[in-house]
Amino acid sequence: MKQILRLFAAVLGSTLYMMSQVPPPSHCAASSSEIVAAYTSREIEPDAAHPASDWQTATPVVFCSDWQGKNPDSSQETQVRILWSPRTLYLRFQCRYRELHVFADSDPNGRRDHLWDRDVAEAFLQPDPSRERYYKEFEVSPNGMWIDLEIFPGGLADLKSGLRRSVVLDEKFHTWAAELALPMKALTLHFDPNSVWRANFYRVEGTKEPRTYMAWQPTGTPEPNFHVPAAFGKLRFAPAAQP
Repeated sequence: MKQILRLFAAVLGSTLYMMSQVPPPSHCAASSSEIVAAYTSREIEPDAAHPASDWQTATPVVFCSDWQGKNPDSSQETQVRILWSPRTLYLRFQCRYRELHVFADSDPNGRRDHLWDRDVAEAFLQPDPSRERYYKEFEVSPNGMWIDLEIFPGGLADLKSGLRRSVVLDEKFHTWAAELALPMKALTLHFDPNSVWRANFYRVEGTKEPRTYMAWQPTGTPEPNFHVPAAFGKLRFAPAAQP
């Protein structure tokens, strides 16, 4: 019985912590151009509804402005946290939304082509900034559908990363959260935690133009365009804890 109570207290404490980290709406437009992935010594199973205590060590970046860095809207705020282990990169999105627009159909495993035509949270990751036009794209929707892509000059291809994901939706409070576990081997052949990656994060809402396009680091294009690697921010990896 004591073990059950301790487990309940740990889960409750972690959940309350994550809730407490949602900043007041008036603060959502302020954000750094750098995100730091916190180290975790263990492998985590994605569980958006019951975030692992490890997430407490990850400082979020927050955004709610459009792709040009204008028109902030706290009702569409996004927080992003990152954790890393030698084997896995973990992403957690916490999102506020105004209206919900999702696909009703997908592949049996949840993959959905053209997922960006509905509401999504997106991560663009570039492990090797010297190859400016090469990066990875990951998307997840409020109802758990996903897509992963390899982006290169002149095209794209399915990445087949082997990602795992968990999503929780609260329609009463107009929020949703998603956790992604991305195998490090699908991102880079030789992971070096001392390296500095480039990255950007985005949200899309709506089905018909004008849709809402939001970005962590503004791309500055006249029309909505997320594929601007020159505008990516920096992704650093916190040092691993010493034994």
